[in-house]
Amino acid sequence: MDDLRGSLPARAAAGAAAVVTVAAGLGVRTVADGDAAKYAGDALYTVLLHTLIVPAAPRTRPVRAAALAAGLSWAVELFQLTGLPDAWGRRSTLARLVLGSTFNPPDLFWYLVGAACAALLHQVVRSRVLRNRARRNRAPGNPGPETAPGSAG
Repeated sequence: MDDLRGSLPARAAAGAAAVVTVAAGLGVRTVADGDAAKYAGDALYTVLLHTLIVPAAPRTRPVRAAALAAGLSWAVELFQLTGLPDAWGRRSTLARLVLGSTFNPPDLFWYLVGAACAALLHQVVRSRVLRNRARRNRAPGNPGPETAPGSAG
């Protein structure tokens, strides 16, 4: 098994990452303002989407999950051109938080930054998990696949 196929720890880690991402977004809003807070929020929006994709599709590799998160972020941003998110956001705080309000071209770049950061972190965590799993499988008393009963080796 070369990936984290639906393991409970992978889902728990993704859930924890989602909580940390939301906390980071709230933290950024308390310590920064203006463009810095806005663009950090844009990147974190995509990171949050990435963390929600992983438990929903745990076999998804980091780059694919990041591309999907960026694509969803772009779709929401482009949807703002219709004016509907702005209208809905005036009536619903949740709609405003999820869909934003007005189109802003630089947001598209910051979504890509968030996706790249999410993919990098996901790959680092995934590599460590796989490396630890391989190390456990090579531990004394744990026959590897080459010494398993019935093998030709």
